[in-house]
Amino acid sequence: MARPSFVSLLFFIHALLVFTRTCCFGLSKSQPHSEKPHHRHGVSFFIFGDSYLDAGNNNYINTSTLDQANFRPYGETYFKFPTGRFSDGRLMSDFIAEYAHRPLIPPFLQPGFHQYSGGANFASSGAGALVETFQGSVIDLKTQLRNYKKVETWFRHKLGDAEAKMTLSRAVYLFNIGTNDYMSPFLIDSPIFKSHSHSEYVGMVIGNLTTIIQEIYAGGGRKFGFINLPRLGCLPGLRIIKPENNGSCLEEVSSLARLHNQALFKVLRKLGSQLKGFKYSLYDLNHSLRQRTRHPSKYGFKEGKSACCGTGQFRGVFSCGGKRIVKEFELCQNPNEYVFWDSFHLTDKVYSQLAHEMWSGEGDYKPLGLYNLKDLFRDL
Repeated sequence: MARPSFVSLLFFIHALLVFTRTCCFGLSKSQPHSEKPHHRHGVSFFIFGDSYLDAGNNNYINTSTLDQANFRPYGETYFKFPTGRFSDGRLMSDFIAEYAHRPLIPPFLQPGFHQYSGGANFASSGAGALVETFQGSVIDLKTQLRNYKKVETWFRHKLGDAEAKMTLSRAVYLFNIGTNDYMSPFLIDSPIFKSHSHSEYVGMVIGNLTTIIQEIYAGGGRKFGFINLPRLGCLPGLRIIKPENNGSCLEEVSSLARLHNQALFKVLRKLGSQLKGFKYSLYDLNHSLRQRTRHPSKYGFKEGKSACCGTGQFRGVFSCGGKRIVKEFELCQNPNEYVFWDSFHLTDKVYSQLAHEMWSGEGDYKPLGLYNLKDLFRDL
């Protein structure tokens, strides 16, 4: 009798891994029209990862509403209609593009999008660094790289090998990945931890990410931005997984995120010493989001634990929009008062604050690298 309830919970959380999508509102209109990319267009911006950065690629693949946000009330505050982003408005990457004087970066899969001078967004909600993570429903990181290679070829065709490599060396590559890799084993009852320790599993995730970085570097990429993982077990959708925890954080998942952050810090420092010209920014999302959930009023919020959109305790049931397993949902009156938009994702206001810290290096957090994103876009 308990089985249907358990299965439903798995589906609700699978959406966490859906982590952010972003449609292409206004993107195609704001792209450069020049046939040949040139330095005057500025630094290109390439985006990889999951739903915290997905600008809408999942709108164009065969998947479920667990991995899509192209229905109301998503997008209601800024765009005034759903764009595919898992937010009431914009994502961190949208604000970064604005700071860099770029237009909103379109999803790579957006129909009619073939001019990549300004960059492209390859992120896919629910994606992981491991191919097996929600395989068949998302665009995994390896496939995102394959799509990037097509853009790389486009630059070479337009500019020639030498100038293309120079242009790609000036570009900035932003990554947010790992959340879904660590969530999925708990959501699909995977036996992976019977054959691998937590450290070994984290090593697989970091190993795949490292390979992607090295391939982009080999093609000319030099400037990278990374975002570490928050305490995943404290997301509203995970607080409700084990009723016996009485709403406390799911420590099993948070511990994996902690191991991931430690390993990511080490591998980036190693790459920085091994790869000539490799520059990176590492943003401490873990610290910044924890501060906002613990002390919301300090950052201009009224609620730091419950979501604006959803149902149940903490509005942790992933029902926002009524298009998923559970159709009933509640919606707060003012998303700007909330840290969390839905059961797993953040509001436009939070993303704006986080992007400002990522860009400037300012805020009450300790920078984890030598550079901030502003430095990287300065064309060092």
